Amino acid sequence: MALFDSLLRKCATFKHIKQLQAHLIISSDFQNQGYRGKFLDYCAVSPAGDVCYAEAIFRQIENPQTNDWNAIIRGLAQSDDPKRAAEWYAAMSRQAHKPDALTCSFALKACARVLALVEGREIHGQFIRLGFEADVLLQTTVIDLYAKCGKLDEAQRLFDEIPRRDVPTWNALINGLAQGSRARDALVLFHQMRSSGVWPDEITVVGALAACSQLGALTEGNSVHSYACEVQLDSNVRVCNALIDMYGKCGDVDRACRVFNQMDRRSLVSWNTMIMGLAMHGRGRQAVDLFSKMACSGIQPDAVTYLAALCACNHGGLVDDGLRIYHEMVKHGVTVNVKHYGCLVDLLGRAGRLQEAHTMIRSMPLVPDAVLWQSLLGACSMYGDVELAELASEKLREMGSNSDGDYVVMSNVYAAYKRWDDVGRVREVMKSKDVKKVPGFSFIEVDGAIHKFVNGDRSHSYSKEIYAKLDEINIRIKAFGYAPRTSFVLHDIGEEEKENVVFYHSEKLAIAYGLICLKEGSPIRVIKNLRICGDCHEVFKLVSNIYGREIIVRDRARFHHFKEGSCSCNDYW
Repeated sequence: MALFDSLLRKCATFKHIKQLQAHLIISSDFQNQGYRGKFLDYCAVSPAGDVCYAEAIFRQIENPQTNDWNAIIRGLAQSDDPKRAAEWYAAMSRQAHKPDALTCSFALKACARVLALVEGREIHGQFIRLGFEADVLLQTTVIDLYAKCGKLDEAQRLFDEIPRRDVPTWNALINGLAQGSRARDALVLFHQMRSSGVWPDEITVVGALAACSQLGALTEGNSVHSYACEVQLDSNVRVCNALIDMYGKCGDVDRACRVFNQMDRRSLVSWNTMIMGLAMHGRGRQAVDLFSKMACSGIQPDAVTYLAALCACNHGGLVDDGLRIYHEMVKHGVTVNVKHYGCLVDLLGRAGRLQEAHTMIRSMPLVPDAVLWQSLLGACSMYGDVELAELASEKLREMGSNSDGDYVVMSNVYAAYKRWDDVGRVREVMKSKDVKKVPGFSFIEVDGAIHKFVNGDRSHSYSKEIYAKLDEINIRIKAFGYAPRTSFVLHDIGEEEKENVVFYHSEKLAIAYGLICLKEGSPIRVIKNLRICGDCHEVFKLVSNIYGREIIVRDRARFHHFKEGSCSCNDYW
C-alpha cells in the first residue's frame, strides 16, 4: 500500500492517472477495495484528475463499496456542479451499502455550497437515524448549512446542543451569523468563544471582522485587530484583507491604507478591497493611482478591480479617467457586466452628459436593469431635462419598479418647473399603487455599544436630551443662514410639518446623540441605510464647522466626511 500511495502522489497529469489505472487492471489490484477507493478518490478530487472520468470508472464496478461512493460524492461536492453530489448520495441511500459519516459530510458540504436546504434537511435526518448525531464534524457541517441558508435559529439550536465544541463548530455559527442578519450576535459569540478557552483562528477572525464591517463597529474592529496581532494573524493575507474591508467600511480609510501598505504579500482581493475602500470615501484620484500601480505588481485586474476603479471615478467625477478605464477593460477582454455600465451611466449623467448616458443604455449588449434608469432619472433631475426624465420614469414603470425614490425624483423634476398638476398626478399614482417609503434608520457606536435610531425616534433613553440638542442645533445653524430643504417631502402637509419631517431624520438624531456622549474633538461616525438627503448633508456641513467636529456618514452609496464646513464629496454625490 505504501508503494501504491507513492505512485499515486506522483500522478501529476491525467495521463499519469490513466497509466496507473492500466497498471491496477493488469495486476488485478483494481479489485482490491483499498487500492480502488484511493485511486477513485484521487481521480475525482486531485487537480490532475477528472471527476467525470471517475464516474465512468465507477459505473463499471459490479459491486461498488462505500469507499467507492464516497470518492465520487466527495469529488462532485468540490466540483463546479456540487448539487450532483446530493443526487449521488440519494442514489447510494437506495443501495445495499448505506452511507457512513464521511458520505454524509461530503453531501452536506455540497448542499451548503448550493444552499440546497431541502436536500440538506433530508441528509441531516438520515444521519441521525444512522446514529451519527454525536459526530462533531457532521454537526458542524449541518450548522454551516443552516447558517448559510439563513436558518440561523436552527443553527444556533444545534450549536447549543453540542456538548464539546471545537474551532470549526464555533466558526460555522459565527460566520453564518456574520453573513446573515445577526452581526451583533456573531460578535457576542466571538467573545464567548474566547472566554470559553477556545482560541479563534483565521476563519473566526475574518468572520468577526465581517460582522464589524456590517455594523460599522470600529471599537469592536480595533479589538479584533488587537487579538489578531496577539496571536500573530496580522500578517495573514485573508485577515489583512478583512481588516482593510473593516476599516474602510467603519470610516477609517487611513487605517485601511496602513494595513495595506504594511502587507508583505498582497492578493487580488487585497488590491480590489483597497481600491474600493478609497472609492467609497471619495478618494477617486488616489484609487485610480493605486489601480495604475497594480499593473506593476504582477497581479492582473479582474472584473471586480475594474468595477472598483470605475466606482472611484464615479464618486470623484473623473469622467475622462472612467472612460479610459472602461476602454482598457474592453481591450483586455474582461467581461463588462451591468454594474460596470451602471457606473458609467451614473458618471456621465452626473457630469451633465445626459445624451451620452442614454446612448450607452440603449447600445449596451445587456438588458438594462432598474438601477441604470434610476441613475439616468436622477441625473435628469439634477440638470432639469424633463423629457428624458419622463422617458426614464416610463422605463422604470414598464420594468415594474415601485421604488418611492423614483416617484420623489420625478415629482421634483416637475416641481422645479412649477408643473403642479403633474406633481399631483405623481402623488395620486403613489397612492393608487400603495407605494411605501422605505423607513430610514441610522447606527452610531458609543463606548463600544451600537445605538439605532429611526426617523422621529423617541424611544431612546436619552430622547429628551437628544431633542433638546436638536433644538440647539437648529437655532445655531439658522444663524448661519440655514433654511430647511423640504422639496422632496411629498406629503400633503404644511411647510412647518415638512420641516419637522426633515429635521428629525435618523442620522440627525444619531449626530445629536454623538455630540452629547462622545468626548470633545472625537469624530462622530454614523451609518445610514438610505442615501443621505440634501437637507441632512447641508446641516452636517454647518454642524461640523460650528461644533468643530468631524462627522463621518456612511450611506448606502458612499462615505461623506464633513469637516470645517465642507464635505469630502464636494457636494457631488
